[in-house]
Amino acid sequence: MVTTTPLISMTSDAVDQLKSFLADQGTPDHALRVFVAPGGCSGLQYGMTIDEAADEGDEVIETQGVRVFVDNFSAMYLKGSEIDFVNSLMGGGFTVKNPNAVAGCACGHSFDTGDDAEQTGQSCGCS
Repeated sequence: MVTTTPLISMTSDAVDQLKSFLADQGTPDHALRVFVAPGGCSGLQYGMTIDEAADEGDEVIETQGVRVFVDNFSAMYLKGSEIDFVNSLMGGGFTVKNPNAVAGCACGHSFDTGDDAEQTGQSCGCS
């Protein structure tokens, strides 16, 4: 299924970095998979990987010449989020700006929506 109203959006910096990475890997037709999984110190954590094809039931977002895959479980937590690429003194990386997150850890890798997400008591390594 192809979504016309984006579930998530990407900044131009994120799109440029993704296109560059995919080209460097020789896989310009692959997509970024963004997902949410239980874990981290705030209850849920973000994950990203490169994927060749969408799985059945995935939301497929096409934006600025790149594709993003999101599974149904993750979609409910990522609705309205923006993927960005930021550079810092410690290096660069993709970040998620999530309007659904009511709490998160200092490193930004885990979050809580205040719904049914339980804190796992696991550390995400940001302390």
